[in-house]
Amino acid sequence: MPTSVFVFNVLFVSRDNALRSQLAEVCLRHLGQGRFKAYSCGAPGCVAESPSDWVFPTLKTAGMRADGLRCKSWTEFTRIGAPRMDFVIGLDEGTFERHPSWPGQPETALWAIAAVDARKLGPQKTGLETLNTLHALRRRIELLVSLAARGARASELRHDLRDMAHL
Repeated sequence: MPTSVFVFNVLFVSRDNALRSQLAEVCLRHLGQGRFKAYSCGAPGCVAESPSDWVFPTLKTAGMRADGLRCKSWTEFTRIGAPRMDFVIGLDEGTFERHPSWPGQPETALWAIAAVDARKLGPQKTGLETLNTLHALRRRIELLVSLAARGARASELRHDLRDMAHL
């Protein structure tokens, strides 16, 4: 008799949903081995019109497909009928304290990742910092995927998820 595999819904939140959360969404989709559905969003009123120009080339360099990316507000995930999240991971402290009440009371964690400011850095440094951001996210996401592969439930991953902030 086949065993059913539980699929975790994970939402990554950053202020403008233009770079960090987009990278995290695609990275988890890529590494999740069918055990995860990844989403991303930003704070209402702060959401960018489109993903950063650095998202697509960075993901392409990493061999990750970025199909269907768009910037979204967290209001899409608090509405009736929205997917219920198992985990909500904030990527910046400024919006983490302002998160809404998420339907279903998912496990939450803050993985503070510094924003990449292309206006201050210039093209070469922005590209490098974007790759560094993806690398930092990937390390944490790989650990999350490996822990989930052991069959842990969301509540069992709570402390591990929060501890990953310190990687």
